[in-house]
Parts: sequence; structure tokens; C-alpha cells
Amino acid sequence: MKRSLFLLMITIISISVACKQQPPVLTKEPVAEIGNQLTAEEKSGGVMTPEIMWKFGRLGSFALSPDGSSVLYTVTKIDLKSEARKTDIFKIPSGGGDAVQLTTEGGSSPQWFENGTKIAFSRGSDLMTMNADGSEQKKVEGISEFEIFNISPAGNKIYFTKRVKLDQTANEKYNFPNAKVRIIDDLMYRHWNTWSDFSYSHIFVASFNGSAVSGEKDIMKDQKYESPTAPYFDEREISWSPDGKYIAYTSKRLRGIEDARSTNSDIYLHEVTSGREVNITEGNKGYDRYPVFSPDGSKIALQSMERNGYEADLDRLVIYNLKDNTRSLLSQGWQFDVENLTWADDQNIFFTCSYLGTAQIFRVSLSVRNIEKVTEGVHNMGPISLQSGVLISGITSMSMAPELSKVNPDSGEVSQITFINKPIYESIRMGKVAEKYIKTKDNKDLQMWIVYPPDFDPKKKYPALLFCNGGPQSTLDQFWSYRWNFQMMAAKGYIVIAPNRRGNAGFGQVWKEEISGDYGGSNMQDYLDATDAMAKEPYVDADRLGAVGASYGGFSVFYLAGIHGGRFKAFISHCGMFNFTSWYGSTEELWFPNKDIEGPYWNNPKSYSFSPHLRVDSWDTPILIITGANDFRIPYTQSMEAFQAAQLHNIPSRMLFFEDETHFVQRPQNSVIWQREFFIWLDTYLK
Repeated sequence: MKRSLFLLMITIISISVACKQQPPVLTKEPVAEIGNQLTAEEKSGGVMTPEIMWKFGRLGSFALSPDGSSVLYTVTKIDLKSEARKTDIFKIPSGGGDAVQLTTEGGSSPQWFENGTKIAFSRGSDLMTMNADGSEQKKVEGISEFEIFNISPAGNKIYFTKRVKLDQTANEKYNFPNAKVRIIDDLMYRHWNTWSDFSYSHIFVASFNGSAVSGEKDIMKDQKYESPTAPYFDEREISWSPDGKYIAYTSKRLRGIEDARSTNSDIYLHEVTSGREVNITEGNKGYDRYPVFSPDGSKIALQSMERNGYEADLDRLVIYNLKDNTRSLLSQGWQFDVENLTWADDQNIFFTCSYLGTAQIFRVSLSVRNIEKVTEGVHNMGPISLQSGVLISGITSMSMAPELSKVNPDSGEVSQITFINKPIYESIRMGKVAEKYIKTKDNKDLQMWIVYPPDFDPKKKYPALLFCNGGPQSTLDQFWSYRWNFQMMAAKGYIVIAPNRRGNAGFGQVWKEEISGDYGGSNMQDYLDATDAMAKEPYVDADRLGAVGASYGGFSVFYLAGIHGGRFKAFISHCGMFNFTSWYGSTEELWFPNKDIEGPYWNNPKSYSFSPHLRVDSWDTPILIITGANDFRIPYTQSMEAFQAAQLHNIPSRMLFFEDETHFVQRPQNSVIWQREFFIWLDTYLK
């Protein structure tokens, strides 16, 4: 279908976009078998199951050698029975070939040093080194209990982060070690899934000689702030200058109520020798993150949001010039979020962004300032790394867990180089993934991904699931999830409907912003329009439709339950917002509800009319509700309120309460129970 809305939006921006038309080339190469092997029974089944999902080897970080010839990468294997996780380091030629396992006793976060002749890596709480072939693995003395590390380009310095305790707990204050109490005087006393323990992630700089670390210095001494920032502590928020004289790092220097209300993080340029530092993003009130030095060290590229308190503001590409201390906006007019900034040379930058349902690699020139689309294909690209003209990127799709690929920077040709789970893919059948456009009720073009069951027969009728995306301003592109896995749903005989409704990123900032303050408006109609369009297909059974989702998607399910008009026969809501009033009073990142539902309940915002609890009297459909005790973003009491309301309205309902999980179910055995109950519920009411 015509993409008139999006094509019009693209043509009016001031940046020219040149698209590469070459399709990706995914050429299989010989590769060591890395993932866990399937049993004969699993092979005979031939489709994805929860147990098979936990046999996938999971790609972690990767590092391209300075000469561009080799790539280090980590793979984590998980034992479902013991729940033990083992991560090891592998090496593969950047052009593809046989993977070589370098560690057998564990290893993560590999980094090249000494011009690619040595490798540093983490093993538990130890920093280790080894030769490029994996030999002579040795512990580095003088460093322990660190969290992330990075060796300077010259190899003589290292920075690392570790937690620094700056206040007393109640137990320490009163010297009662068995007491179970917290004394709370300010906000942000808990965040996402952890309670504050009065410790902070600080950056330390030290000398490094290849075998020992010495003379460590806390460059954030006595600061009750963190770098990298919570809750993700992303190592990309810190970087070395090429000459090792500077460190650029991200920090949010706010506390308590200010911290809870604001997204204003900044990037600080720290001179290692003198300790002098300058805030290079001073005056910008939104997020500033992910600094990356140019090869000559004269500039820093960074991601920057303009507005304070809006975590989904447009993520822009900004250049800071160290020579004259000026900032310039390089992505002026570009209405898509930039990510994974990587310098090609002193004048050109590669980046990725979610773009009309996939994530691709783009290139921009500092001099011409035109943005050029480099890659094409039904996949997500990123993160990316470039050394000596060689460009390596992660690659994933709804049908493939993350792998590594080599990208030709000129032609955009993509060649997959790792095949971590090749034996699994050879034993199971994947469902077809297709892009579809429909017209919405207000005549907009709505893109959606449709995933069909393996061995799909268009002459048959299938039950279908509407997937409600979280965020709400997150992407719905070619992602792979080990829990919300579309191929798993398709393998169970369901057609998956995944619409990029109003609010999803990747379709321009205007589309993304239509959801704020309008949770029950156009994006909900998008869901209904997508469902109605697919219900008309001859292979979809309109009497067997379900809706599922987590976080904002969980809220969406709660809301649809009150307005769906009999369309759905089963619902599943994971960690969804149910009662806006009680949710505002218990969540932690207040900038989010202050923007998206227009502030606190005592100001009577109109958005509170979209609270699902106000429509419970219209609920009439079985619902499964899932939550975790350590979810502080959307506290578990929201799910308890919804379950109690369903029970008291005699709605067939069930609640899964995970005592040791957060906003996400991550423990292997919990996850399998999650999957089994998920499909038991759907099969009960849709089959």
C-alpha cells in the first residue's frame, strides 16, 4: 500500500537521503557449533518451544581488531535445569570463517590492546589478559570489584567503574546488622528494580602496564552522582580521547525530587592529568549521552535530546568542537532517532536508527550534512564498529537472534559472519514475516508486521494475536526477544499482528508524539483498525482473536478490555498500568507520567480519564495478568488491583506473581513457566 504519509514527511525535511538499493547478502560460512544442541524429541517437533529458546547461544559484546582483520565476541549459554550461565569469548575473521573459542573458564567484555596483539577481558570480579590466540591467560593485579573497564588507546592508562558508598544505611547508623528498615527522606529511593543502598557508580583512572593497575584515582570523588547513569549503566556513556588525555563521560547531577522529575543529563570532558573538567552540554536541558571522539580528537559526537522531562524526545546528532568549545546540530531536519554513533573518519559518521519498521545504518558528512542510507533489508542493524575501513554490525530479525555481519560501507552489502545457533535453525521451522500497510479510521497509513505459523496454509483459518507494544514510544522493528518471541507464538499456531501504532518510534517525531496525553485515543484506534483489517482476511478466524502486551502494552490490554466491543476472546497483560492515580503515587521516574499523562492526579489532568480502572464495568473477557515483586516502574500492586477487579466482576482471570522478578521475567525456569502459562491461557480461550 502507498506510504503517502511517511513519504510526504520525508520529502519535507531539509536533509537529502540517498538510498542504497543493493539487497543484503547473508552468505553462510563454516562455523563452530556454539549454541546448545537439541534433543531428538526437540528436533522431531520442528518448531520453537520455551525449552528450545533457552538453548540459544546469546551474543553479547564484540570488539573489532585495530587492523580490522578479526572480531572478538562473547556468547552466553544457559542451563535450564541449574540456571547456570556461562559466558565465553570467541574470535572469528571479519570476513567470516571458523570461529575459535578463546576462553573455557569464562570471559566477557573483551578489548584489544597493544596494537591488537593482546586482549583484556573480565572474568568474574577479575581483570584478565591473554594473547590474541587465547594463550597465557593471566590475572591483572591491583584491580578488583570493578564493573566496566576500558584501556586507553596508548595502552598505558585504564578507566574502570566501581560502586562507592557515601552514606550510611539504617543498619550501619544504629549498628543493628539484623534490622530490616529503610529511613527515607527523599525521592528516587528505588529505581527500576533496585533499592538505593547509598552507593554510586564512579569512574576511576589508573596506570596500566599490561599486568598490573596502579595509582587509581576517583575522578568523581565525593559526588553523589553516577556514571554511567542508572538504570542501564551503559558503558557507551564513557569514552577515551585518541591521545588518552581526556575522558568524556555522562552524568546526571541531580538528586531526589529533581532527579525524579528531570531527564537533564550532561557530558563532562575530564582532563586526566590536571583533573580539570568542563560540562560540554551545559544549557541543554534534555538527555545528553554517548560521547564519541573523532579519530583526530578534535571533536566529540553525541546524542542529545532538547526538552527536559521528555525521555522520548528526538535523539539528535550533535558535534562538540574542542578547539573553540562550540556545539552544532548535525542532524538538523532529520526526524528519526540516531543511535550507535561511529566515526568513519574526521569528516564522516555512521549511525543507526529505526526507520519505517527496520533499523538501518546511515552515514552523514560534517561538510555536506546530507544523510545517506547505507543498508537495506528486513532486519535490524547495530551496534556497529569500524576499524581500518572494516565495518562490523550486529544483525537481528524477528526470525533470527542477534548475530554479527560485515557491511560494505560503499555498496551497503551485508554479509553475515557468525552463525551461533545454526544447528537450532536447521532443526526448526520459522514462520513467514511479512510487512503490511492498511488505512486507519482517520486515513493514515499504518505499517504492521504479520508473522504466520510455520507451514501456513491460506485455506485454513487461524486464531490471531494482537501484539501491543511497550514504551510507549519504543520501536517495533525487526527485534528478537527471548520472551515476547513472535516465532514462538507463530509456532503455537497463532498469526501475530504487530502494528506500528501512533507513538512508536521509527516513523518520524510527529507520529511518535501523537501518543503523549492521548493514551486512549488514536493509538487505541490504530489497534482496533489493525485487528479489524486482519479479521477480514479469509485465513483469520475473527471469533478467535486475543490481545497481549507488556508495560504500556499491558496498559493497552487493560484499556482494550473496556472498549473492544467483543472483538477479543482472551487477554494477557504483563506489568501494565491499571490505575493512574495509584500508579503516579508509587512509580519513581516522575518525568515520564509528568509528560505522558500530564502530571499528578491532584491537578486533575484530562489524561486520567484513560485510566483502565474506570472501564472495569465493561470488562467481559478472560484475562491473564502477570507481574514481578521487584518491578518499581509499574509496581506489582497495579496488577493486583486489576486482578481483584476482574475477580469481583466474575471475569475468568488468573495472576502470575513472580517473587524474584522485576519489570522483566529473566530467570530461566520462571521464564519457561511464563511461556507455558501464556499459551495455556490462550489455547484455553482461543482454541
